[in-house]
Amino acid sequence: MKQLKKNGYIRAFQTAFPFTIPVMTGYLFIGIAFGVMYQEKGYNFLWAILMSVLVYAGSGQYLAVNFFAPGVSFLDVVFMTFMVNVRHIFYGLSLLERFGKMGKKRLYMIFSLTDETYSLFFITKVPKDVAEDKFLFAIALLDQIYWVVGSAIGALAGALIPFDAEGIDFAMTALFIVIFVEQWLAGGNRIPAMIGICAALLLRLICGSDNFILPSMICIMVCLIAGRKYIAEDEKKEAVNHAG
Repeated sequence: MKQLKKNGYIRAFQTAFPFTIPVMTGYLFIGIAFGVMYQEKGYNFLWAILMSVLVYAGSGQYLAVNFFAPGVSFLDVVFMTFMVNVRHIFYGLSLLERFGKMGKKRLYMIFSLTDETYSLFFITKVPKDVAEDKFLFAIALLDQIYWVVGSAIGALAGALIPFDAEGIDFAMTALFIVIFVEQWLAGGNRIPAMIGICAALLLRLICGSDNFILPSMICIMVCLIAGRKYIAEDEKKEAVNHAG
């Protein structure tokens, strides 16, 4: 029985790996960028690795690098971290049912949920010969491994080779853009994407660049909930047309 369970995980990781290759290429590079930035602050490279293992917050880690500057209060750290990661509240709400079926693994799934992993959960179809909980777990763990390895490489390189880290933090933004473009070009229902774009642009103009994230997420959530029936019907039509 244990052997079958073990083989089930092996099969899940083998099946999940090809789907995570785009994230791997992105995470290795932006993980390296984070490691370089972190080490440039004068910390031992081991701290960068430990942060990626225990915190694993992507853009939150990039932001955290600036928290080590003098004069940044604890309240500033809490508020800015919340503002950057508030979108995960909405991510979690949409995954309650799937994570609820995963037993003890759900704790790690909650911890390991990033933008890229979330995207893979929704654009990747679970193969018929693999259990969904094992497949999703494999995706989440592989993505974190890529991030930790990238952070380790960057921190070690930063310790051994002098780097000018100016502008390197744009790597995270670039990855978000690439993932969005890939999903857009893949076709399918683009209504949620258009809602997100319109809400973000409108509230960026109204609230300003420093305060638009939370209002945008709330607006997007309200629009998606209000139009969920129409969106679902449109998705069914797209699926029928694609099958035909």
